[in-house]
Amino acid sequence: MNILEKANEIVNLRKEEKERQYGPFEQGMERAAMIASGCTGKHITAKDIYMCMIALKLSRESYSHKEDNLLDAVAYIGSLNNYLENK
Repeated sequence: MNILEKANEIVNLRKEEKERQYGPFEQGMERAAMIASGCTGKHITAKDIYMCMIALKLSRESYSHKEDNLLDAVAYIGSLNNYLENK
């Protein structure tokens, strides 16, 4: 299975989310944004959290290639697109 198919399973089929039981992914990003806003005193949006997570994964990849870095980055990008389309 290629990386895009794996990302589709994570983002659209929610395969890993159900196994981990972290709750609805988009709500988690919104909650993270509220917590980050409280911690920093700055208004941070769910989109900002998505962008930071993508940046983190690409930063890790710049040090050492691991498919998981790219898979997560692609999954965050796909999930961000879904989030923006639904809002």
